[in-house]
Amino acid sequence: MPHPQTLGVLLAGGLARRMGGGDKPLKTIGGTTLLDRAVKRLTPQCDGLIVNANGDPARFAALGLPVVADTVPGFAGPLAGVVAALEWLERERPDIAWLVSIPTDSPFLPADLVGRLHQAREAAGTPLATARSGDQTHPVVGLWPVALLADLRRALVEEDLRKIDRWTARHGVAEAIWPTEPFDPFFNANSPEDLAEAEAVLALHPAA
Repeated sequence: MPHPQTLGVLLAGGLARRMGGGDKPLKTIGGTTLLDRAVKRLTPQCDGLIVNANGDPARFAALGLPVVADTVPGFAGPLAGVVAALEWLERERPDIAWLVSIPTDSPFLPADLVGRLHQAREAAGTPLATARSGDQTHPVVGLWPVALLADLRRALVEEDLRKIDRWTARHGVAEAIWPTEPFDPFFNANSPEDLAEAEAVLALHPAA
């Protein structure tokens, strides 16, 4: 479905404690890294992609995508990645007014994610949109306007606000809702056990 130009950011800056450390996005299911799956799913939906990650950017060089580190210090969570991506977007692609963020540990993202987030936002008349599956919201899977960058950065830096939904509630956030059957499209692979479960889903649903 047609929608405004949108840049995608792959949030890969987490510490992956439950996965035993290291780069969680580089773990594999079905012989493909979680990061490569995210890139493949999001590329047709966006007008460019960037990766938000801290540390040596060379470990993601094979993707050929810009790697943007947090600009707010102290591993301030996903909102810091969104801020860094919005700053990059404002500076490098001023022709694009929208950012969509996804976690790189969700291997089954919908092929209509960006279009449906925009549709939900427009229908509700809100500046923000997030994904929901069943009764669970997924604040990290969201649509963000560059116009709210200054307010978001202020909330993160001056108020030390870390919970995404506390900030989005201030401005109004729409929900785009997906079913959880036959599998949850926003399933998170946070542990080795989750990776095994994802492999099982992929065996049953090869197009997932």
